[in-house]
Parts: sequence; C-alpha cells; structure tokens
Amino acid sequence: MDAQGRGQADDDNVDPADQWVLDPSTGNYELRLGPAGQAPARPADRKAPGRRAPGSSAGGGGDTDTRPLPTQRAGRKPEAARTGAVGNGADGAAADGEGADGAGPDGAAAGGRAARRAGGRAATAAGPVGRRKRKPKKSGKKRALHWTAGVVGFVLVAGCGAAYIVYQQLDGNISKVDVGEENAAVTDGPVNLLIIGTDARDGKKGNEGYGDDGSVGHADTTILMHVSKDRSNATALSIPRDLVTDIPDCPTKQKDGSTKTIPGEHKVRFNTSLGQEGRDPGCTWRTVEKLTGVKVSHFMMADFNAVKELSNAVDGVEVCAGKDIDDPKSHLKLSAGRHVVKGEQALAFVRTRHSVGTGSDLSRIQLQQQFVGSLIRKLKSSAFSSPGKLLDIAQAATKALTVDTGIGSASKLLDFGNDLKKVDLNKITFATVPVLDNPRDKATVILDKARAEPLFQMVQQDHTLSKDAAKGKGGAKPAPVKKAPPQLVRVDVTNGGGPFGSAQETVDWLQNSKAARLSTNAGNASEKLAATRLEYAPNQADQAATLADWMGLPKSALKQSAQNAGPRVPMKLVLGKDFTAPGTPIEAPTETPDGVQHVNADDKNICAK
Repeated sequence: MDAQGRGQADDDNVDPADQWVLDPSTGNYELRLGPAGQAPARPADRKAPGRRAPGSSAGGGGDTDTRPLPTQRAGRKPEAARTGAVGNGADGAAADGEGADGAGPDGAAAGGRAARRAGGRAATAAGPVGRRKRKPKKSGKKRALHWTAGVVGFVLVAGCGAAYIVYQQLDGNISKVDVGEENAAVTDGPVNLLIIGTDARDGKKGNEGYGDDGSVGHADTTILMHVSKDRSNATALSIPRDLVTDIPDCPTKQKDGSTKTIPGEHKVRFNTSLGQEGRDPGCTWRTVEKLTGVKVSHFMMADFNAVKELSNAVDGVEVCAGKDIDDPKSHLKLSAGRHVVKGEQALAFVRTRHSVGTGSDLSRIQLQQQFVGSLIRKLKSSAFSSPGKLLDIAQAATKALTVDTGIGSASKLLDFGNDLKKVDLNKITFATVPVLDNPRDKATVILDKARAEPLFQMVQQDHTLSKDAAKGKGGAKPAPVKKAPPQLVRVDVTNGGGPFGSAQETVDWLQNSKAARLSTNAGNASEKLAATRLEYAPNQADQAATLADWMGLPKSALKQSAQNAGPRVPMKLVLGKDFTAPGTPIEAPTETPDGVQHVNADDKNICAK
C-alpha cells in the first residue's frame, strides 16, 4: 500500500496553547497560525490598522503603535481605532491581542514597546490612555461548547481505531491514499464512512510487538459507519474479520503513478481484502460495497498506535468488566468493575477475546464497541475545554490516520467532522453483521442472510437502528401481533409483476425453507401491481404476521378485509414489480431484525462478560 501525503508540521517547538488568541471583536479564542506560527491578519483588521511606531521598519515585523488617537484622547472612540490591530505582511506584522509577545489582551504592552523605541514621544500625548471595556467572559461551559463545536468531529475507534479532531496546522500529519474515487467532504445525502483498523507490524514505531510477524497487515477490524441524510442518527456496523466472502477485482495506484488491478477472490476471509496481494484500502472499500450493497463515501484507517496515542491524549477511557479478565494473549488483567484504561492497557482491552464471551472475534467486537462508545462520550463532553488539550488530541488523532483523497486535508476533515458531529450521542447505534458458524471451517464464519440482508437494507434505505425509533405515541412500542406457526400458514401465491417464475419459486421456498406446507402456486394474477400485496381476513392476522416477517413485507403491503374467512380459505399473496426474490425484504424494516446484536453509544452500563 502506498500511503502518500504525510509531512511534518512547520514548527514542532511551538507550544500549541500559545497559538490561541482572543478575538476582541467576538470575545472568543481562535487558533491563529501563519507560516512560522504567527497570527495572520484578518480582513477586518486591515481595514483599521494601528499606527506604526516611528522608527519601525515596514518589513521588519515591528510592533503596532496602539496609542489612542487624538479623537480618543478627547473621549471619542472611532470605530476604526480598535485595540490590538494587526499589521499585514510587509506593513509591520504583529500578533493581535494575547498573541503578541508580552502583550496583554488590550495590547497595552505592545503600545508601550513602540513608545519606548520612539524615544518617549508617547509621553507628549494629552490625557490618560483609556482602556477598551472588555466583554463579559463566557462561562466555562459555553467556552467548552464553542471550542468543541469547532473541532470535534464524529469520532470512531475500533480495534486499531480511528479518530479525528481537525485544526488547520495539522495538514502535515495526515496520510492519504488515492483509491480511485474522490467524493466531496460534505454532501446533502447520507454518509457512509468505512473505518479500518489494520494489524500491520511495519510502519510506525510501536507496532513491532503486535500482529503477524512480517505481515503487511489485514483489515483486522472494520466498521461501516452510516450517518443518516438528516444527520439525526448513525449506525455503525462491525464486520467480522473472519467472515467468508468474495473480494472483487481491485485497481490500485502504484508508486510510479500507474494503476495495477489486483484479481479478486471467491470465498476467502474478509480481512484479506487489505494488504494481501498488494491490496490497498480501496479493495476493502469495494469488498464492503459488494457485501452490504451500501455505497461507501470515505475511509479512515489506523494501526495499533491509534488506540494507545488517542487514549493517552484523552487521559484514559472508562471501561467495564463484568468479571475478572486475565487474557494471556493480549496481556490484559482487569478485576471485575469499572476501570480507566489508556496506552498499552487500552490496546490490550480492544484486542482481548480469549477471556470474554465465547473467546471468538465476535466477543472482541463487543469490547471494541464498549470502548468506542465510552471514547465518544468523553470527547463529546465538556471535559476538554483547554485549547492545549484539544490540540494534543488533534495531534494524536491526525497522526494516527490514513484517509482517502476526498478528505485528505485538514480543512476537508474539519468540514467533514463539523457535518457529522450533528448526530446526538443517544442516536448512535453499534451493531454486528449477523453471521453463522461455518460448517466447513470452525475458524471462520459465514453470513446469516436471513438477518443480515434486512439489516443491510435498513442502511441502504437510511432507516435508523436507534432503540426508540419504532416507539409509538407516549413512548411505548406497539404490542406485536402473535404469529401463527408455519404449519398453519395457508396462502395462495400469484405473480402480478415479479420476475418470470416468481410464484413457483416463492412456494418452493415457503415449503422447503419455512415448512409452510399449505402454500400454493395460483399462477398469474389478474392484474399487474407496482407493489406486492398480502390480502387477509381479521381471523388470519396471526398467519399474515408470520408471512410478512418471512417475506419482509412493509405495513403498506398488508390489506385486511372486513369479514373473517372460513377455516380453509387461504390468504392471497400477489407478487408485484417490487418483488425480487423470496426472503429478500420488499422494504427495509423499521426496527432492528430479531437476533441482531446492537448497543447504543450512550449506554454506560455495558460490561464485558
């Protein structure tokens, strides 16, 4: 994999906290960075420049003379005479407000230096020097919200994790890969962000003790993050690394600028979609699209160091163990209860699987989801109101990232993050792609299509998995209709617009896969329908509920008659033009399918067991 674009910051010796300056026009702190860490001039400042002290050079970066103008000495304050004005380039650059060396918030010290270099001419000024009245300070909570709103994007760390808080001077930290698609950072539609954690041992210092010796890395941990069109909710689908799937052909950019297509493979582990045979993140991108039917917008990738560096930057992440954990493989030792983990211990937590659950990768995914939720809660809290702390987090996050070219700069990442941060924490749902044990290989799993396909369709059609999404009025979920057993489901199936042979195919599926022996092929319908329809009597509601669940029928497809039916009268299922295949939902469900593991990011009571 050729990750292009990593550079270095202009001046590693600059203290980030010193680069936050007060903007007197707004009363807010802003990050000001020029080529050498100097505060750049703003257009508003250029309209009202301060007078340069006599004797200061035009190009020497001399201090701005902030002595009151004659009108100010008489008690008048012209709008143009603002304190702490900034010179522009050759006109005498000086940091405004608190950014100037030795200057206070009102710029008085800068004015004093200018006066002393001018031989004390400032002493001839008539009347005392007035100070501009400061605006009331914002409360700590409001300052925290102001800083957080500008820098905290949607954060996700899983396995090897990925996270970002973006500042303009962090461009040099970001690595990027051209995967052949460059989507806009901000869009009016849904966003599908692919988070990839790689187990590569090469690359950054600190990776040597993990992963396979000599391996270029796999897609060790992968999450598809879907953010809804209206930014009201998000769904994070964890994809098991040992899932057997197909990897499509993948064009990859080479170091010399040429493109090489890596041949696809059938029935292989999902984690081989990255690194193996020279595959780059674009290959994992295409594999996820083929698997889920969801079009990916962007990707973020990170290695082992990401969890260590980011957890250190936030002063640790709280996790919960439902029992004592002693994993000899990950070297994690935790007593039952809550703990704050960071660094190596945080990495051990998200890598642990042998001492929790079933000891499989699926159990490890649940630990990763717990860690991610806790990290997001901490980052979205007001705990990080310090500019210096935010910059520490930003440095750790951006150094850990490799991204696609569509979000391959600090400004694009900032726009991207500001768009995604609109999602409320309690509307972020983590789920795991449903799988079954592979009867041919105990070390791998296969897709549970009956549960996975409705789940994928929910994401495709922008339906939320949020737990309260399907609640009715008053916050209560509607009582479910009792379902009839398969042997009592009696239905005539007709083809009213589906593919040729759909009626017989559906009857075969109902009888052989669902044990619905009372299903019958009634041939072609008398009319063509755009949408599939199920007609049933009130006393057949339990049968209709069972059939609708099997077929994935939306509520709009169910048509109940006014009169009860006789004991041997069948329901009527007419397959419309929206029908594709038996078992494939006609419309995405409005709530998480039964048996799909899912948790809310705002749930603080999740413990590893």
